[in-house]
Amino acid sequence: MSIVTSQQITRYFDLFKDVEVTFNKNVIAATGLQTKAVFLKCLGDQWPCIIYSTSMLGARVITNLRASHFETLKRANNLVSLRFSFKQTEKEDPISFFVSAKATSFSRYNKENPDIYFISLTYTQRPPDDLIEILGKLLEANIDSQKRKDKRIIITPETIRKLGLQSKGAYIYIESVPRKCILRDLSYSGAKVLLLGLAKFLINKPAVLQIWFEDKKEPVALEGTIVRYEEVEGRKDIAAVALHFDEDKVPMEYKIRLSDYLKHIKE
Repeated sequence: MSIVTSQQITRYFDLFKDVEVTFNKNVIAATGLQTKAVFLKCLGDQWPCIIYSTSMLGARVITNLRASHFETLKRANNLVSLRFSFKQTEKEDPISFFVSAKATSFSRYNKENPDIYFISLTYTQRPPDDLIEILGKLLEANIDSQKRKDKRIIITPETIRKLGLQSKGAYIYIESVPRKCILRDLSYSGAKVLLLGLAKFLINKPAVLQIWFEDKKEPVALEGTIVRYEEVEGRKDIAAVALHFDEDKVPMEYKIRLSDYLKHIKE
């Protein structure tokens, strides 16, 4: 992963400070948010909460609030601290920090649970650089995945090292049947792999490509459709198969890794 400088942190803040990121499963996995270690702190009390979304200026959280909690908030003039915690791929200990904020509005989550509230928080100061970096990288990768979606990264020993791949070996599941394959290239929008067998019968079949990164125990799964194949010269038993990813299902983590790599070579 690339090293982020203070200038890049400032750039992320200037570009993306107003952009709200919703913490769905994809974003939670990409950022490493430790959901069970997140809470609100108010006058020494700690209230577990769920981060629904955040920008660099504020957040929306979901939590259980009763009359006693509102009394505490009133005494604190609605001032709270929001604790974030993120896993680090390179280290065993997570990154944890507080962001000072003020609760600006409350709304009930639903009628069935009258004590569950959405709380809108406005940060009272610029958040820590760690949060700016995490959100900035994610948002930059999202933009880059659109601008450079067809930019291909040829898989070589050098790109394997820089991308952090375990190897060029992978698995592709075609109609739920796993097949070993070799990565030839990767992009935001698709991949090309080498595999054994008659590939012409695989056109238009749904497929899932699984690739492994050095710092992850689980593979990254990329869903898509096989759109074409090419014969490999001198090898009738091997074909090059092109997989087009389902854009809405590309993991955010995958986008961030490609963005880091392409930014590095671009610079």
